[in-house]
Amino acid sequence: MTPEAKALEAWIGRTETRSDTIVPVPVAALSATLDRNDPDPRAGDALAPLWHWLYFLPLHRQSETGPDGHASRGGFLPPVALPRRMWAGGRLRFHHPLRVGEAIERTSRIVDISHKSGGTGTLVFVLVRHQISNEHGVAVTEEHDIVYRDYPKPDDPVSAPRAAATDAAWERVVRPDAVLLFRYSALTFNGHRIHYDRRYVTEVEGYPGLVVHGPLIATLLVDLLRSQMPNAQLTRFAFRAVRPLFDIAPFTVCGRPEADGKTVKLWARDASGWLAMDATATLA
Repeated sequence: MTPEAKALEAWIGRTETRSDTIVPVPVAALSATLDRNDPDPRAGDALAPLWHWLYFLPLHRQSETGPDGHASRGGFLPPVALPRRMWAGGRLRFHHPLRVGEAIERTSRIVDISHKSGGTGTLVFVLVRHQISNEHGVAVTEEHDIVYRDYPKPDDPVSAPRAAATDAAWERVVRPDAVLLFRYSALTFNGHRIHYDRRYVTEVEGYPGLVVHGPLIATLLVDLLRSQMPNAQLTRFAFRAVRPLFDIAPFTVCGRPEADGKTVKLWARDASGWLAMDATATLA
């Protein structure tokens, strides 16, 4: 084990607890951002699955942000030296609804830090477990996968893309323009420059365009499920980012109910037909 890896191990077990209130304005704002025609949120309304990401926002002072727009390393999250930080996926259990107007609390714990070597160099994975509670107890249990990696090099091997499934029962085309990405960044107080700073994302991080947020793609997948099965009760949701999406081309969110009546496969397909995100929803 390298000295850096050993030092990062000290972050395993670190916890953080934060409090918030489910105020209605972010709910109405995300509804507008997703182009939904929802009624105005009222106290007692159930919060849609994944919309808890509108709360417990990272309110770091401006002087505490790093050059990529994220908070400087070494607070609750470990000080990984690799420059690229991405949301790789997650797994969620929904025990009972969160509701507009409620006081809520989130306890977060660093569960694991692992190092892997890939074709493009070292990868560091950080697993964070969140428990979000209201007055009735734990409402949402979430495992959040974060991956850190180096900037790309000209001679890096290119990973072979994976073709997306073509047997969707539902599809919706999404055109991720800069306004959509800005609004979602603003709603989640996400300062990561890859989502709104075109010069930074193309010249520094080497991407071809603004990067679509992983949580936004996941939210759009669940929104597709909600539009097709409005009375379904989601109990579990797992998703994995496979290939980044950019604002330079439309993408498609897809879904297919399985024969068991409890499972829905969901995925995002880029404009070339490659799989961008893979997800599974479990219904009550």
